[in-house]
Amino acid sequence: MTFRPPHEMHQKRFSRNLGLGLVLAAFVALVFALTVVKVTQGDVMHKDDGKPAVQLESGT
Repeated sequence: MTFRPPHEMHQKRFSRNLGLGLVLAAFVALVFALTVVKVTQGDVMHKDDGKPAVQLESGT
């Protein structure tokens, strides 16, 4: 059984898919690296980061 040579369209599509895959892999690596840096710095994350803490005064 012989296979036909790939069409020019398939070669172009493969190169586009490969480029997009590399860009996606680079983005995932960047997010992973930023996460590792954030965790190793020991910063504590809270649900309301960036907002000033409101302290209630005692009524007595």
